[in-house]
Amino acid sequence: MSACSELLDHEIRLLDSDEKLNLCELTGKSILVVNVASRCGYTNQYTELQRLYETYSEKGFIVLGVPSRDFYQEFRDDSKVSEFCSTEYGVTFPMLTTSKVKGSKALPFFKKLAEASGMEPNWNFNKYLISKDGLTVEGFRSKVKPSSEELTYKITTDLNS
Repeated sequence: MSACSELLDHEIRLLDSDEKLNLCELTGKSILVVNVASRCGYTNQYTELQRLYETYSEKGFIVLGVPSRDFYQEFRDDSKVSEFCSTEYGVTFPMLTTSKVKGSKALPFFKKLAEASGMEPNWNFNKYLISKDGLTVEGFRSKVKPSSEELTYKITTDLNS
């Protein structure tokens, strides 16, 4: 495995669990990180995120969902978020613990994503595509659908590089 990039050098607790995910373990994968919420106009993007994950996971792609209450549209209880995602949308990609994603109290991983992409989340379902080498981050706003040609092109280009 390649050396872990500074961007991925984080350990973050999984949603509704005591287990932690060491992001260094994802080195070599194309990673789509999304700040998500259960009660948002964009919540239906879970369906497309799950489809992307199922389509490309065997090729080295992963989606990471990061629930956030920064925009006041997420349940207060992590177990309710977890249940909602699995029962309403059949989410099987990793979901990290509910975290702040903007401002001075943002999760350090999100601070690095914002710095590397030049884009801090301004709403739910902002997306960050991290290249396989863990060095390049491209940001996409909420309105860019997971199935959009723009995003799927970037994913497949990185997977094939």
